[in-house]
Amino acid sequence: MKIDEAYLARQLHNLLSINSPTGYTDQIVRYCSEELERLGLTPELTRRGAIRAVRQGSRRRGARAIITHLDTLGAQVKMVKENGRLELVPIGNWSARFAEGARVTVYTEQGAYRGTILPLKASGHTFNEGVDTLPIGWEFIELRIDARTKSREETHALGIDVGDFVAVDPHPEFLDNGYINSRHLDDKAGVAIALAAIKALEDEKSTTPVDIHWLFTIAEEVGVGAASIVTPEIASMVTIDNGTTAPGQNSSEFGVTIAMADQAGPFDYHLTRKLVDLCRDNGLQYQKDIFRYYRSDSASAIEAGHDVRTALVAFGVDASHGYERIHVHALISIAELVARYVASPIEIERDVSEVSSLEGFTEQPMEEAAQPEFDPDIHSHAEDQR
Repeated sequence: MKIDEAYLARQLHNLLSINSPTGYTDQIVRYCSEELERLGLTPELTRRGAIRAVRQGSRRRGARAIITHLDTLGAQVKMVKENGRLELVPIGNWSARFAEGARVTVYTEQGAYRGTILPLKASGHTFNEGVDTLPIGWEFIELRIDARTKSREETHALGIDVGDFVAVDPHPEFLDNGYINSRHLDDKAGVAIALAAIKALEDEKSTTPVDIHWLFTIAEEVGVGAASIVTPEIASMVTIDNGTTAPGQNSSEFGVTIAMADQAGPFDYHLTRKLVDLCRDNGLQYQKDIFRYYRSDSASAIEAGHDVRTALVAFGVDASHGYERIHVHALISIAELVARYVASPIEIERDVSEVSSLEGFTEQPMEEAAQPEFDPDIHSHAEDQR
């Protein structure tokens, strides 16, 4: 199951070049749908633009789903200020610390404008040490528009108003050593992984035991995610998203990070175990992690009442929701795992039915672990050595 690394990188670059803050995702939905068609699938769109593309398998019921999200963090205009600049509110959960200095695009009814997000005290020549003592927060920054305006009236005359969307430039940089730096790798790297996995399946002409639903949501960053895209025939769903590489976390920028739980609770025991076994059997580097301040498309699906098994495979991101960095090794590893997973045999046959009897129901191990017998001679020798 060979993953086309050049294709994956090219798709990631293309996706990053399309602005898509939550609520302003039409263009990236069009791009992703066209690429799915080019790969041989037939995408279906919900009213607002979430995408479902089904790759047919040997059976429709008990289908598997792979889900990623197309939307990113961003901002909206909260107020046009008296000086003509813009007060902002964030889209999604991210700190104003990472907004300072960002180049942005403001989308209005009359067209797009460029600008920069700046702290209220932005000039060292004017404010001296005040630049360093200004608090951090969305109320302490403003958007300077690259157009001639010095008043609220002049900004309104440009067509800029409350509620206009603000997209933050990603500034991607692909290094020869495999590192990738950019904003919005969450979750455009996940989308690129999914597309690369589909391409691998098509190149290999692989068959799958059940239909595979490739899902792309458009409001994950605000908690909606997969709430309305999951259909009854789906029995299990694997989310591809970022993992937090930071102190106190076990995620890595290399290999596959398999999440055991997030703030919504544990992921499905059996589905997670299957992914771990696939990593072991195919020599894929992996590590496990738990995320305390994190939720994904899996959480929104469960909270919406969908009875599906869920799991999360993550590419380690350093400085998530900030100045993000990943490594291509993780992207390739996850793409291979996903391709192998969707082609692997079904092990829980009763999942074809939404409700059934106890027959065939799963079992989790409860027996005691085998331990070596206590040898007093060895114990005594160890005590002497100490």
